Amino acid sequence: MAEVIGAALAAKASGAGVRVIAEQLGRPVETVRGWLRRFAARAEAVRRYFTVLLVDAGVDPAPPGTGRTNFADAVAAVVGAWWSMTSRWPSVGKVSPWVTACAVTGGILLAPAWPAETINTSRP
Repeated sequence: MAEVIGAALAAKASGAGVRVIAEQLGRPVETVRGWLRRFAARAEAVRRYFTVLLVDAGVDPAPPGTGRTNFADAVAAVVGAWWSMTSRWPSVGKVSPWVTACAVTGGILLAPAWPAETINTSRP
């Protein structure tokens, strides 16, 4: 399921409309619209969260540039964090960026209360 939602988010970040995305994924329009709205509502928080993860996890991190929209920036940060983690832990690359995002957020990336807490980026 993470890959399906991730594909919807990536398609939206690329400029596709909700009806086209829903048709391509074989999902109801209202379901896809809900995913996209939920992600859009927290795009800036997602971008910040995953950009911090990208920088902290990477061997030689390169934060993503800015996109056309906050939504696209957030999707780029999720994918960038995944790439960064694979540079340090190659086995992370065995799963998709979206499965990794689910693991990193405890499976609540699109939950109503996310993010309840921020990640600790301090070093002891």
